[in-house]
Amino acid sequence: MTLRLTWVQPEDLVGHELRQAAEDGRDARALAARWSAAGGPPAPAAAGASGTPRPELRPLAEELLDALAALPSPLTEREPDALADIRALTATGRTPAPEVRPAGRDTGLLDRLHAAWLGRAAGCLLGKPVEKLPLPAIRALARASGNWPLSGWFTARGVPRQLLDAHPWNRRSAATSLAENIDGMPEDDDLNYPLLNLLLLRRYGRGFTTADVARLWLDELPAGRTFTAERVAYRNLLDGVEPPLTSLRRNPFREWIGAQIRADVHGWTHPGDPDGAAEQAYRDAALTHTANGVYGAMFVAAVVAAAAAGTADVHRALAAGLAVIPPRSRLAEAVRLGVTAARATPDFDAVVDRLHAELGGYHWVHAVPNTALLAAALTHADGDFSRSVCAAVSGGWDTDSNGATAGSVAGLLAGHPDRLPEHWTAPLKNRLATSVPSFDGIGFDTLAELTHTEAVRP
Repeated sequence: MTLRLTWVQPEDLVGHELRQAAEDGRDARALAARWSAAGGPPAPAAAGASGTPRPELRPLAEELLDALAALPSPLTEREPDALADIRALTATGRTPAPEVRPAGRDTGLLDRLHAAWLGRAAGCLLGKPVEKLPLPAIRALARASGNWPLSGWFTARGVPRQLLDAHPWNRRSAATSLAENIDGMPEDDDLNYPLLNLLLLRRYGRGFTTADVARLWLDELPAGRTFTAERVAYRNLLDGVEPPLTSLRRNPFREWIGAQIRADVHGWTHPGDPDGAAEQAYRDAALTHTANGVYGAMFVAAVVAAAAAGTADVHRALAAGLAVIPPRSRLAEAVRLGVTAARATPDFDAVVDRLHAELGGYHWVHAVPNTALLAAALTHADGDFSRSVCAAVSGGWDTDSNGATAGSVAGLLAGHPDRLPEHWTAPLKNRLATSVPSFDGIGFDTLAELTHTEAVRP
């Protein structure tokens, strides 16, 4: 039996790298022609490996991946990688907060953090069963059970068999994330990474380096729990590649959403300091991502930090996120598109249709379309928790990741766990499953306490 390792086999990565080259303006036509002439497959549409193994293509794939990485991009000036260059482009928009930590036991912050953890879990869980499904399938499944516009958990009850056969739920998630079988919060990478970053701060403090992130992963993160850019970086570490080259070597997923789903803890522990949160998120993201992949993490960290202060509404929080990323980057342009569309159109389905029409050329896990959808959902919901998570998930693409981040932000804005509707929080049973050591079965109230400790640490 042949073991296929998803997300890392060179012959499965070339198609993704060619797609990335087209997105960032590199002229890869000659290399693409060589791949096509050899019978190389395009990028897998959703999975981490192509349908048919082609190990005979591996030597050529390795050569082409290295040649593609060497091609210059015309977008480098407006989409730099170095933090100093990013800050040079955002100097006029950023307003760094004074380094003042909350004093002692700030019960208001503790309540906000508790609501944020619950919100992140609920939003993630809502999106799990429809992850990877196309937008029409999500809408059809929800409508068939009378749940559209989306307002509650997905369910198979009442959905015709032929529709379920045509659009099956996410295989790994259906057993734990449909309304009829939710029993606590199941494991998900959208929750594993916040746990790891909480552990990162407890072990290395605020001054952690990107190398410290790598050390922590090798110590505490099972390789099989990584995906896309994170799995490539993990492989690179095991090959002896050091950060930040881990984000570059044969990594066509470096602008996808992975670093973004790791960013909440950086914002939670910098309440009222979006710039500090973004800088901390940068050091984390640089292990695995570049350019827009890093900007997505910085954006989310800053939005969360602004919301964590308890004084900003969702619109000011989103503005704080935009202020820390290069204004002419594709991610910033996509966020502005999402916000503008949501403000102009009362029908959120129409907003989503516009985003899919304009950004649908990107992979469904890419940071650019997903961040646009996140910004649109939060803007349209205007701080309402249920509307925030439902809008984020109902827009498709990376449903569980967008639902999780929307839930985190909306939870902070709600300000207290009791202000989140019980139908979202009760099924979680204050219990989180995870493979991150020492956290399995932990309660969200305990996670809030641990996060609060890091937020007030001098």
